[in-house]
Amino acid sequence: MSVSEGIPMKRRPTLIALEWLAIVSSIVVAAGLAYVVAARYYLNWPATGVHTIVMVAAIWLYMTGALIASQSRQHLVVDYLSHRLKTPQARAIHRFIVSVLVLIIVVAFAYWTLRMFMWGSRFSATMAELSIPVWVPQSAIGLNAVGSLLYALRDVYQSLMALRQGDD
Repeated sequence: MSVSEGIPMKRRPTLIALEWLAIVSSIVVAAGLAYVVAARYYLNWPATGVHTIVMVAAIWLYMTGALIASQSRQHLVVDYLSHRLKTPQARAIHRFIVSVLVLIIVVAFAYWTLRMFMWGSRFSATMAELSIPVWVPQSAIGLNAVGSLLYALRDVYQSLMALRQGDD
């Protein structure tokens, strides 16, 4: 049994919004890269600024994808040990340990993200070519940090409740 099994996931509005954000980001990345290739190599058109837009969309895609994985408990899934554990109590202990380790990693990530925002707030930097404020791609990292922290806390709580009840 993997860490993500056993708890049914509902398609809540948050997950649906994240999925749509990932889809839109994917479309922007694919369309932008297709334009860059076609414009440069076939049409000799300028592609100024398209790289910047693609990069911002890619950051949003990566961070949204990571958040979707956190929401559905598909982050850091190594289920070799969980398949070997025989008793529900052992699987509950394993799940609790995994969720605490994920929480520790996410707290470090959230701290570094906060430090990034504090450092960036001292400047009014913009990205080259299109003058997109740096906080636009950084906000994707912030969304991921906050969301991952909330999901990690949820996982620790649920695994602790399962451990107390003796469930899997």
